[in-house]
Amino acid sequence: MIASMRKRGYLRTSTMVKIGMLGGMGLILFLLDFPLPIFPSFLKLDFSDTPALVGTFHLGPAAGVAIQLLKNLLNLIVRNQTGGVEELANFLIGTAFVVPLGLVYKKKPNYTGVIVGCILSVLTMTAAAVFLNYYVFIPAFAFLMGFEIEDIVRMAAAINPAIVDLRTMVAYAIVPFNLVKGVLVSFVGFGLFKALQPLWKLR
Repeated sequence: MIASMRKRGYLRTSTMVKIGMLGGMGLILFLLDFPLPIFPSFLKLDFSDTPALVGTFHLGPAAGVAIQLLKNLLNLIVRNQTGGVEELANFLIGTAFVVPLGLVYKKKPNYTGVIVGCILSVLTMTAAAVFLNYYVFIPAFAFLMGFEIEDIVRMAAAINPAIVDLRTMVAYAIVPFNLVKGVLVSFVGFGLFKALQPLWKLR
């Protein structure tokens, strides 16, 4: 019994250490964001969801959410540029990405589960990004930065003339950006998970 309790304690400690390490990796990748020329400059691609995806595959959806939370809390301390709007957006949209994947992969821990989970996660993340950006984050960002929403729309229209208002900005910028990001993060995250699998078995 004592041995069993010690083992459970070790597993809890090991899990916390892994979450901490992956959260730290997420912060580093968050700081290395970069714009894509086909999207407005305020939509920057980063691979900070990749460690959370790795943690979700290895430890489950709750760990993935914890990694997302830790990453954004660290970013709030290190680089608070938007009054917390960026961090809250990244956490909620990132959570919408890892939770469906984790739930599917937990039931089907095989390649079918990976494919179905990743597709579902990309769609869920994109839907969350549409809703939250339209109703919450873009208006909140404009308010905190002293902008009008029309100013942000004009920035996006400089890249895509089809963008004329908030609705079209969400349709022609937010949706494709999150689809591209979700697919890239899924490929990179699963590849990294497979590459690191031997390390997870070390004690």
